[in-house]
Amino acid sequence: MTLEAFAEQELTLNRFHRLFRELLAGNLARNSFQPWEIRVIMDYRECRLPGKRRAEILRQYDRAVTRQMQTGPGPPMTLSEFLAVREQRRKENGLVEQVAAPMASAAP
Repeated sequence: MTLEAFAEQELTLNRFHRLFRELLAGNLARNSFQPWEIRVIMDYRECRLPGKRRAEILRQYDRAVTRQMQTGPGPPMTLSEFLAVREQRRKENGLVEQVAAPMASAAP
């Protein structure tokens, strides 16, 4: 990775963290955004998270974006993309509750 690409990646990650803090606080303190930031904002506002686990899920999302930006190019994934990947991994690992099929009556 070139020095210029690394600097751009770090700048994008810093912008993401600033945007994420603003979203959590409910106060966007600026009026100029990158196109990817607008996608993140719109997606964040559309996602409905369970109240009890909201803070935990958002911390996981923040860590996932940090890992993504440290290992590859941006732009940062949206919250809905994170949730889709998270759900897929949970299914692959058998961590999703499955609805039990009705048991057939046993014949004597």
